[in-house]
Amino acid sequence: MNPKKRLAASVLGTAASKVRFAADASADIEKAITRSDIRGLVAVGKIYKAGVNEQSRGRARKLAAQKRKGRRKNRGSKEGSHFAAVPRKEQWMLRIRTQRNFIRELREKNLVSTQNYRVLYNMCKGGYFRNKRHIKLYLAERNLVNAKTGGK
Repeated sequence: MNPKKRLAASVLGTAASKVRFAADASADIEKAITRSDIRGLVAVGKIYKAGVNEQSRGRARKLAAQKRKGRRKNRGSKEGSHFAAVPRKEQWMLRIRTQRNFIRELREKNLVSTQNYRVLYNMCKGGYFRNKRHIKLYLAERNLVNAKTGGK
C-alpha cells in the first residue's frame, strides 16, 4: 500500500481504498511528506475521499409506482401467514359490525320485532351467520320479516 495513501486515509478518517488523488497533482503529492502537507492537499482538493457506493433506488421506485397503480397485490405477492394481511379479529369486527348494523336497521324500520331482534343479535354474537346475505336467507326461511317489504 502506498504510504502517502495510508497517511491521507488517516487524515481523512477513511479506508485507504477510498482515498483518491487528482490526476494532475502527482508532483505535489510526491513532495508531501508530513500530515500537515497532506491536509493542505486535501484542502485544495488534490486529495479527496471517493463517494459512497450507494444502492440504486431506481428499481425500488419502479416497484413502488406499480404498487400505487394497484399491481403486484395478488396471492403470489403476499408474504406471511394466511391471516397476516387481515387478521382474524379484524375480519370478525368487519363481519359483526355489518350484521349488527343490518339487524338494527330492520328493527328501526319495524321489519323485525324487538324480541326477534334480540334473538338475531345473540345469533350474530355467537357467530351463527356468515354474512348479511345469510341473515336475509334465515329471515326469509322462517318468515320473521314483518309484512312491509323484505329486507334491503
